[in-house]
Amino acid sequence: MLAENRKDNTLQFSVEVVLVEPEIPQNTGNIARTCAALGCKLHLIEPLGFSLTTQRLRRAGVDYWNLVEVERHPDMETFLRTHTGGVFYFFTRKAQRCYHEVEFRGRNYFVFGKESTGLPDGLIAQYPGHCLRIPMRQGMRSLNVSNAAALALYEAFRQNNFPGF
Repeated sequence: MLAENRKDNTLQFSVEVVLVEPEIPQNTGNIARTCAALGCKLHLIEPLGFSLTTQRLRRAGVDYWNLVEVERHPDMETFLRTHTGGVFYFFTRKAQRCYHEVEFRGRNYFVFGKESTGLPDGLIAQYPGHCLRIPMRQGMRSLNVSNAAALALYEAFRQNNFPGF
């Protein structure tokens, strides 16, 4: 499930975004818009803090919803069990390693936690070598999740020379 494929440059580069129990529709809409711009699949892990038909979600995603593939999953365990190919990266302020220290190659999953609490501690403890953080000044708790996702996605695509663009 978490096999690292760094040495195999024959794998086609891709990133899929995973939002664990997102709470704020505008953030999910903004992330969907970024996914549409880059051609990334978006996974939503339930429970969601909003309806997918809410006006705020649709407005944040503008008219790009038809350009992004969105898949819902009942829980994180089901998602991990059914998505076994690729490297998983869990974004958390509790990580030791920064996102810019990683070479993103092959198939990648970028996992972000809910806005109020981040990723569950159990998930972080289960995959400590796959946790990444975004550097911030001392005393800062977090960035907006849609900003964090955009930073991480564009760094991965930059490293791979923006394939397809």
